[in-house]
Amino acid sequence: MLLRGSFPALKEKILIRPYARLLSAAALIALSVPVMQAAAQQQVSPAPVPGAQPTPAAPAQPAARPSAPAPTAAPVFPKPNPANFTADTPTKDTVNAFLTAIWGWDENRVWQTEAILKTQVAGLSKVVVYVGDKAGKQKPAAFGFFVLPDGKHIIAGDSVMDFGAQPFAEKRQILEARADGPYRGAAAKDLEIVEFADFQCPHCKEAQANMDKLATDFPKARIVFQIFPLTSIHPESGPAAEYALCVNKLGGSTAFFPFAAAVFDGQEGLATPDGATLTLNSAAVKAGLDPAKVSACAATPAIKQQMETLGKLPDDLGINETPMLAINGREIPANLPYETLKKLVQFQAKLDGVSLQ
Repeated sequence: MLLRGSFPALKEKILIRPYARLLSAAALIALSVPVMQAAAQQQVSPAPVPGAQPTPAAPAQPAARPSAPAPTAAPVFPKPNPANFTADTPTKDTVNAFLTAIWGWDENRVWQTEAILKTQVAGLSKVVVYVGDKAGKQKPAAFGFFVLPDGKHIIAGDSVMDFGAQPFAEKRQILEARADGPYRGAAAKDLEIVEFADFQCPHCKEAQANMDKLATDFPKARIVFQIFPLTSIHPESGPAAEYALCVNKLGGSTAFFPFAAAVFDGQEGLATPDGATLTLNSAAVKAGLDPAKVSACAATPAIKQQMETLGKLPDDLGINETPMLAINGREIPANLPYETLKKLVQFQAKLDGVSLQ
């Protein structure tokens, strides 16, 4: 994934962030994304904080002796001490509902709230949770986070993320109201998957296979392409975004998605301004449009003004990397292994009471 505003030398480096690399949300991803490779050049780091990895990694262990069998029993957590529940809020039910929303997609993960403590700051509570896996392959680990006085946010590691029984609800409402990119699939927003992507981002290109599979496997989903050019590291993503806005304006979603596919297919052509012009004109033809009309549209003040607003929605959501998906407000990298991505979509739909039949 690529981080908005990254220095050129960092373009291809692994970037860690929210629910674990839940990016920008990167740190948030640590809580909601599994330990896995999100892309060939990116790996989710084991860390129980947003932007790292959802399940705390077990501490390094010395090599096991050949005669020592791997643990196979479910973890036994310490019995909670009532004396460690000194804060009035949040309640154990709220903490459990929150962790269910974050971790419940993984049927192998188990956890237990060990403490909800008052702190020296009025209204600020510290929550301690033990987490492990049902198979007992990992040693149970503990981690803590602070619930802010508003009861709606937590600090986990160096990240702030939404908190509550429905932690994605507010971002879902924002996306329903403001995600205005071209879409495929259903018109209804019961299950809305918003993709934030940059045409010059190599990981965005790789993620398109996942997006095509999602469109096939979830015909009742509304899948939105939200153009998000990271021009500080991808200079030709700006002209590509201008062309894309015009393709959508002139031909709608019917023209946009063939155009987008053609641009990603010819992404190497975006390496130079001249190559970008040829690539974008070719993509416009493949989308069934006159490239001269698209080019003229891209030069208009209206498109220049629209370009200035493209970063507003991701900024308000705390998204600064691509490719990122928001599934009914739940942010996850778009280039996770597809079966994991599919499972997360199914879980979020269930969590929100959305029928996929």
